Amino acid sequence: MKEFFTSDPRLGIPIPALTTEWNEYNKETQNEILFHWEKIRGSIPDRIAELEKTINKKQAQLYDESSFTRSCELNNEIAELASIINDLWLWYRSNQTISEKIHA
Repeated sequence: MKEFFTSDPRLGIPIPALTTEWNEYNKETQNEILFHWEKIRGSIPDRIAELEKTINKKQAQLYDESSFTRSCELNNEIAELASIINDLWLWYRSNQTISEKIHA
């Protein structure tokens, strides 16, 4: 499946990287891709939960932080983590129609 997915270090999950039009893949390959994506997609909520825990820790640090510079750094880190969560939800939802093909 490595030829159909690429690791995204920012998101922490593999994402689809299809180089051919979907209809050009045979049905068996399509089903394998969809099955693999469904496993990845199923892990997205857990990945989001991990990031939310990290955000909560950073928010607790921010609450006790007296250094303005460090406060700014923490805010930037929190914003980046929130951006990653947003992107993960987009992947989770936008590819829901692909996942529905498995059950059709």
